Amino acid sequence: MLESQYLTGRDDLLDTIKKIPFLRSYEDKFLRKILELSKLRRYGPGEVITREGEYDCWLYVILAGEVKVVKGDEEIARLDARGGTFGELAVIDGKARSASIFSLSETTCLAIDGSIIDRLEARERQEFEAVYFRLLSEILAHRLRQTSSELSRLKQEMELMGGN
Repeated sequence: MLESQYLTGRDDLLDTIKKIPFLRSYEDKFLRKILELSKLRRYGPGEVITREGEYDCWLYVILAGEVKVVKGDEEIARLDARGGTFGELAVIDGKARSASIFSLSETTCLAIDGSIIDRLEARERQEFEAVYFRLLSEILAHRLRQTSSELSRLKQEMELMGGN
């Protein structure tokens, strides 16, 4: 893995993160706050990004590449869309990672550090928490919409197969 420093002052990345679907509507001021909490991480094919059962406080947004999500020994998903996110649950509840994430190709992620908030002065902490939790709420709302759509699709399939 190759990792940058924190992205404070990296206005050159604003256009890149504005292409992420759930960040498109935000003002530059908000996006700059996200960059201040973030690093760029690049992974080669087959590298572990997160490991099931381990603890950390990073939220990941895919900028380029493809990853697979593995629970136990089973691949349960692939993410290959710009703006695909993972790692938000561990940031919210502080529990161990629920799955491992592996890069399948050269992959670049925006890694957003949830722990930096604890190291800030009170006024700054409130400001950053507002930004960070707004971001998390956007991600979770998007995930809930996806899950609801998938549930509806599966119910329709079961009805077609004669299920209850």
